[in-house]
Amino acid sequence: MPTLQIVIASTRPGRVGLPVGRWIEETARAHGGFDVEVTDLAELALPMMDEPHHPRLRRYEHDHTQAWSARVDAADAFVLVFPEYNHSYTAPLKNALDYLYGEWAHKPVGLVSYGGVSAGTRAAQQLKPVLTALSMTPLVPAVAIPFVWQHLQDGTFVPDDTLTGSAGAMLDELVRVEAALRSLRATV
Repeated sequence: MPTLQIVIASTRPGRVGLPVGRWIEETARAHGGFDVEVTDLAELALPMMDEPHHPRLRRYEHDHTQAWSARVDAADAFVLVFPEYNHSYTAPLKNALDYLYGEWAHKPVGLVSYGGVSAGTRAAQQLKPVLTALSMTPLVPAVAIPFVWQHLQDGTFVPDDTLTGSAGAMLDELVRVEAALRSLRATV
C-alpha cells in the first residue's frame, strides 16, 4: 500500500495546526487508501537551511537532513497542513521543502489550509508554484478551513459536513493521482 506523509507545518506554541493535523490523520487512516505517517515540523525542528551543497546533488552532510531525506523519499503522497500568515504559508514549511529536491518529484500533494475568513487560500496559492517547481502535483480538491478556531472544542478539531466531504474528495484524488504518477517515480 502506498504511504501518505502528512506534514503539520505550524510550529507556533498553542498552534491550531496540531488538532487539524490529527483530524486529517484520523480521516486518512479511516479512508484506507494509504499507510499514514505524520511529520510535525515543530518536532522535526530543522534548522534554517544549513547544507553546504545544493539539494539536487543529495550530498547531505547533516544527520537531520539525511533523516528528512529518507522520510520524504519513502512517501508516495503528501498532505500539507498549514496556516496562512500574512497572505502566505509558514517559513518552517518553506525551509522543509527547500532542504530537498529530487525526493519530492512526481508525488501528489493535497493541501489543508486554515485561517480566518480566507481559510488559508491565499497561502495555498502562494505555495503551489513552489510545489510545481519541485515537480510535485498539487491537487485541485483541497480542504480550506475558514474561522478555524470555531471548529475547536477542548483542543480537538471538530469538522462540519463540508470539511469532512472536502477531506474525502482530496484523499480519493490523492489515491488516483498517486497511482498515475507511480511509473514516473520509478524512473527517477
